[in-house]
Amino acid sequence: MGTEGTVSNRTKHSTYIHWAKVRPHVRFDLATSAVVDCAASSLPLNLKDIEINAPGGYGYAPLIQALASRFQIDPQCIVHANGTSMANHLAMAAVVSHGDEVLVETPTYEPLLAVAAYFGGNVKRFRRNVSDGFAVDVREIERSISSRTRLIAFTNLHNPTNALVDVKTLSHIGELARSVGARVLVDEVYLETLFEARPRTASQLGNEFIATGSLTKAYGLSGLRCGWVFAEANLAEQMRRLNDIYGVIPPHVVERLSVIALENLEAIAGRAKALLETNRKIFDAFADSCPHIECQRPEFGTVVFPRLRSGNVDALWELAAGKYETTFVPGRFFEMPDHFRICLGCESAVLSEGLKRLARALDEFAGCGWR
Repeated sequence: MGTEGTVSNRTKHSTYIHWAKVRPHVRFDLATSAVVDCAASSLPLNLKDIEINAPGGYGYAPLIQALASRFQIDPQCIVHANGTSMANHLAMAAVVSHGDEVLVETPTYEPLLAVAAYFGGNVKRFRRNVSDGFAVDVREIERSISSRTRLIAFTNLHNPTNALVDVKTLSHIGELARSVGARVLVDEVYLETLFEARPRTASQLGNEFIATGSLTKAYGLSGLRCGWVFAEANLAEQMRRLNDIYGVIPPHVVERLSVIALENLEAIAGRAKALLETNRKIFDAFADSCPHIECQRPEFGTVVFPRLRSGNVDALWELAAGKYETTFVPGRFFEMPDHFRICLGCESAVLSEGLKRLARALDEFAGCGWR
């Protein structure tokens, strides 16, 4: 596709993550993707809860049990990981060998492509079409799958649009995977933003499914890096042994804080849900009044993915960041250069003012005929 967001089989880095780390930070940052950070003071912490050291092993038992209880998963099927990114890395490391065929959605979260390429996967794509609300069309997978396919990978909720994949579609994808002996990797990190309406994890639909997630996006707990993989027991054990190469033992302080966060997740979720409900109304008002974009508006999630009707998104980004102190994520990182991603999880005042400034940038951009 010829954009910076695409990944070749020789790539050993993520262009998006690099951009996210080195981009200029401005007053009105709409380029994140998570609910605004949850402060440590929001948790009922006591100094006695914090220990630096613990016996090494494969998973801190209270943390694994907390995840098992929350998701109704056998503890043997749970692998603790350093965020969803490492969870996806472990899953692909266990499944993908050099030359294996890997089907990945497009558009998608670019690090999924980068990891598949890093492990030498022969990456093929199946499209999620804007005309279908970025839904997964199983016929697209049927046309692409083959006897060489070893993994089908996608996000649910979809990144960058937060479109939901329903259980019927997931089950059909599982049937296709079983027919060729493949696995299905579902990155579920945004699924947590459905809160009490969250469906069961895809890993409960069959042994061919691998599900990954974390506390990062929905709860503002990114600093904990509390991620997980759910997979059938034998595959989960392979991932634990692989993690001996990558991470060995996670920081025990983080494990203990993660247990406390999980024990208090309903209160944290209440804050996040109220924020997203307010911010969705703010964005709707902006989108209703802005003639320069068109946008499908998902019911859930922390991001939206408008299309710029005319002009170059990167040029718009330069104007918005430089003159109006407002940023977003250019769509080239998701292989759709005429789109851009906006976060709905920031503070409401930041979102409101940022969108006002973006509206002025869009007006100026259109009036000057920028291309």
